[in-house]
Amino acid sequence: MRSKTILIAILLGAIISVLMGAIYYVDEREKAIVFQFGEIVRSNDQPGIHFKVPFINNVKKFDARIQTMDAEPESYLTQEKKNLIVDSFVKWRVKEAATYYTTLGGLPSNARNRLSQRVNDALRSQFGTRSVQQVISGDREQIMTKVRQSIDQETSALGIEVIDVRLKRVDLDPAVSERVYQRMEAERSMVANELRARGAEAAEKVRADADRQRQVILANANRDAQQIRGLGDATATAVYADAFNKDREFYRLYRSLSAYRATFDNPSNLLVIEPKSEFFRYFNDADPDLLR
Repeated sequence: MRSKTILIAILLGAIISVLMGAIYYVDEREKAIVFQFGEIVRSNDQPGIHFKVPFINNVKKFDARIQTMDAEPESYLTQEKKNLIVDSFVKWRVKEAATYYTTLGGLPSNARNRLSQRVNDALRSQFGTRSVQQVISGDREQIMTKVRQSIDQETSALGIEVIDVRLKRVDLDPAVSERVYQRMEAERSMVANELRARGAEAAEKVRADADRQRQVILANANRDAQQIRGLGDATATAVYADAFNKDREFYRLYRSLSAYRATFDNPSNLLVIEPKSEFFRYFNDADPDLLR
């Protein structure tokens, strides 16, 4: 009885082992190749459970997810024979598992090496037909598209698909960069000097116009002042004349008294004149009683 139990257990174990060897699962993130004595018999299995012949067929799986190849920065010559340091990366994935296995041994390292060579050749070709200005500011999107298309066509024979190519950074060679910065500085200085010259010219125009307006305003003010002064003098002369005509003798007396006050306002003033001159006429004709 005991030997039968052991035999049944062995048979069940063998059956389970055979069943386990006959079933394999392909994840949606994988691609699988089925071999028969080292020869590929199937490589297009869809994700899910599949069957194979135990001990005759074996299965090899490959990562089918998008992978990134981050290339080392490389130096490329432009159309102007100037070096640019370019840092790029490539997004790729396994497309045909059988071709990928037969051409690259199914090794991602081999795929990265072949991609790196293709990327360098394509970038060198694209950069060699463009100037520094075009590469840096104008044609980067076009360069990436053409490089991706070129590499994808070449690598399709390797069983892989290039999803995207991107330029992370494009730098000038340090020596070239220094010369470019110097040229940019000279150009900016020239523009600044031109702007300063224009500003100085505009300032001179403003100052000249302000001086002209000042002279015009002062001339007009002097003219108006002369006119007002002349009008005032004419009015004063008319008032004096009218007062003189009303009482000429009183006017003469008033003018003489004003002259006496202006002459003798300082004790040190000295006047050498005839006592009976016209200047002292009102002193000589004055009533002594009125002077007391």
